[in-house]
Amino acid sequence: MTFRILPLLFFALSLAFAGNAAAAQKKSTPSAKPAAKSGVSEKKKAAPAEVYSVDPSGKPPEVRAAAYILLDANTGQVLLESNADAQRPVASTQKLLTSLIVAESGNLAEVVRVEAPDTWTEPSMLYIKPGETYSRLKLMQILLVHSMNDVARCLARDNAGSVEEFAQRMNAKARQLGMFNSHFLNPNGLPAPGQYSTARDMSKVGMAAYRNRVLRNTVSMKTMNWTFSDGRVKTFETTNRVLKNYALCNGMKTGYTNAAGFCLISSASNGNRDVIAVVLGAQKGAIWTDSYRLLAWGLANE
Repeated sequence: MTFRILPLLFFALSLAFAGNAAAAQKKSTPSAKPAAKSGVSEKKKAAPAEVYSVDPSGKPPEVRAAAYILLDANTGQVLLESNADAQRPVASTQKLLTSLIVAESGNLAEVVRVEAPDTWTEPSMLYIKPGETYSRLKLMQILLVHSMNDVARCLARDNAGSVEEFAQRMNAKARQLGMFNSHFLNPNGLPAPGQYSTARDMSKVGMAAYRNRVLRNTVSMKTMNWTFSDGRVKTFETTNRVLKNYALCNGMKTGYTNAAGFCLISSASNGNRDVIAVVLGAQKGAIWTDSYRLLAWGLANE
């Protein structure tokens, strides 16, 4: 096994990477806010940049999260892990599983009509209203880019008839993926007694999503224009700050609740190597540096 330092890349990253993410939000994802206030026009205070170079000796990076795993996205080989089988809430990262089920169900161009139960949630919402119609693909894209809980409920109800029925599909899909240490009760990751997963299990969701062309393209989107039913157009930014600041990052999904802490499934590629990192239970701000260091180490570790 050899190790490479990418000095020019990491120098460039040091100029751009927002290491401690000082503006992480206290909603269901690190940057979730009501639709009226969450567009890209809102200026966030830049966090200090971090200079991080992979140790030529191959020493793993320091990661402070409660649990994590790093794997080769092509082979599934585990490169690093810590507490990867500890059961814990995973917050909105489970929206990646929701989206995987929707994407694999097909007919993404079809129109979905919003129903009243879809709006029975909080706190991160797009504020879709009963009777409005949107394409299934657009709903899935905005869910992954900006993580609204009402959108997750809408897609779940559209797919299975109810949130409860969709949870059964989530658990069936989890078993199909080999996730035998997980149990899901809702499509958005909001706290629910008896709902849990692990870093290892969520890495299997990440692997499946990474291999799905529609999802892989969607999770790499840094911004998205959303057209409301009344014609208003709003641009939303990704909630994933590693994606915004690390040139080799190409996804995937953020999450936050008080119980779960800060969570992120992230992916990166340098052309001939692809890696996926799952970080769960990180402290505010550390989620970005923990994930970035894992990705950078994984790409340099051949």
